[in-house]
Amino acid sequence: MNKNTIGFSIAGKVMCILFFIIANMTINNMAGVSEVWCIYPVFALLWWPMSMIACYRGSYKGYAIVSSFMIIIFLITVNYVTSPIYPWVVYAAYPAIWWPIVMFMGKKAGTIKFAVICSGVTIIYYMALNLIISSQYPWTIYIAYGVLWWPISLCFARKKQPFVYSIVCSSLSVLFFIIVNYVSSPYEIWCIYPIFGFMWWPLSMYYYYHKRRVTGTILQNK
Repeated sequence: MNKNTIGFSIAGKVMCILFFIIANMTINNMAGVSEVWCIYPVFALLWWPMSMIACYRGSYKGYAIVSSFMIIIFLITVNYVTSPIYPWVVYAAYPAIWWPIVMFMGKKAGTIKFAVICSGVTIIYYMALNLIISSQYPWTIYIAYGVLWWPISLCFARKKQPFVYSIVCSSLSVLFFIIVNYVSSPYEIWCIYPIFGFMWWPLSMYYYYHKRRVTGTILQNK
């Protein structure tokens, strides 16, 4: 990759962006509407030269910062253009903030401590949004259930305890489905079906290790 390739990508990007902007304005004038759809292809086109420049210079941390900033600006723009009354961007922009943070953390991003901090901050952030903006339904339970798998998986992967891992995760899943059942449809008990499925995980793990231990004992006695 050389400077000529980067220059070609920039020139191509500018030409394509101008084309989409002119096409958007022309179609709007012909149809008598004011829809701004060109922001979507323009956003996609901006990644081409930016990615090439980052690869050429090897500046991956800078690339993460600029990309995260672009995503947030794009989401804010789409939010303002499509639905300015409801600020849904506060939900969607949050994950983009963690991209440069993970890049700067380096190897520390793979630690249990980092996973616990990120999971806790994420749960608290979305819980605050749930209470402030949309308190009609406690949807934070879905996000909490998802992000808690990260530190739990790292913890038991390091300790190499798959059987205990299956018990903890199954218990977490059972609790999750009970809560969802209660807050969503308390008059219909449907949580027993997914709970029954999750119960087979630790049971199968126990049977596997028990059979393995018994087989090893028999071979030693022989």
